[in-house]
Amino acid sequence: MANVADTRLYDILGVSPSATENELKKAYRKLAKEYHPDKNPNAGDKFKEISFAYDVLTNPEKKELYDRYGEQGLREGGGGGPGMDDIFSHIFGGGLFGFMGGQAGRSRNGGRRRGEDMVHPLKVSLDDLYNGKTTKLQLIGHHSPCLLFSCCRLLRCCEVINEKDRCKKCEGKKVVKEVKILEVHVDKGMRHGQKITFGGEADQAPGVEPGDIVLVLQEKDHETFRREGNDLYMTHKIGLVEALCGFQFMLKHLDGRQIVVKYPAGKVIEPGSVRVVRGEGMPQYRNPFEKGDLFIKFDVQFPENNWISPEKLVELEDMLPSRSEPPIITGETEEVDLQDYDASQGSSSGSRREAYNDSSDDESGHHGQGVQCAHQ
Repeated sequence: MANVADTRLYDILGVSPSATENELKKAYRKLAKEYHPDKNPNAGDKFKEISFAYDVLTNPEKKELYDRYGEQGLREGGGGGPGMDDIFSHIFGGGLFGFMGGQAGRSRNGGRRRGEDMVHPLKVSLDDLYNGKTTKLQLIGHHSPCLLFSCCRLLRCCEVINEKDRCKKCEGKKVVKEVKILEVHVDKGMRHGQKITFGGEADQAPGVEPGDIVLVLQEKDHETFRREGNDLYMTHKIGLVEALCGFQFMLKHLDGRQIVVKYPAGKVIEPGSVRVVRGEGMPQYRNPFEKGDLFIKFDVQFPENNWISPEKLVELEDMLPSRSEPPIITGETEEVDLQDYDASQGSSSGSRREAYNDSSDDESGHHGQGVQCAHQ
């Protein structure tokens, strides 16, 4: 049966305190796959919490330390035991990254315990992904060793630090906060969700190999273009005369170039049709001289009612392809007129149906179906 101190860790994994090691492993496997940053970039903190709970509950030494001193005491003084990479190897055989198709995640320093990765979203525009960009990112974390007397003294003593003995500057963590400036290179053709990793740049702690800082690209919406793979998509409005008689229009591309898009007279553009400009899509990642295509969907704007005089309309009809022969009208034929329709007002049949179904005047007081026959 679990002690009071570690009951919360069982709750994190969604199991009871009497769960067996296999049940813990099964619960952790399910949650780790759901919240891992590779699959769910916004769930980094949740993933760390799940990993911490499993690490403690499956390590008797850490579990005992947690029961005695709580989470803070464990983080400051919990030395041995497997790190996160060892947990992945134990569960999935070769590490979680190996299980998902990547490289195994064992410690890079001969079994030395490895700290957690820090995952941050990085918002980028479609222009940045097209042209490439170098930017500086400012992060605040625990990076520098604390050299004050109290911390040096604590380093020679036990790892569990009493609150009264803790250094006021580092609060017993033995490292102090500092501002870290990272130079981030966004290469041409990179995509939404792609990761940029800075190895060993995460928070430091005594006796622990620092984890990585992982930036996850988050593409912002663009007012003109939409990206799918290496292709770009956009919609352009043209008039009826352009759809019938050809056109030219100016387009500003993502790199600032002004492109003239031309379509010859005599070739008709149908409403909703799509045409393609080859080689004007996104550059390929790590092969930027090769580009995808640009697809343009055309929204044909028709003129308003009575835009032309009846005389000119007759002349226009003579120039257009001839219409089909009109139907033969007989005495038994019924003629109807087409009217404008507003979808927001619904149909007149719907209102008539509602009136028919309204049985509020029914003396029986029942609503809905009116009088019904009783079945024997």
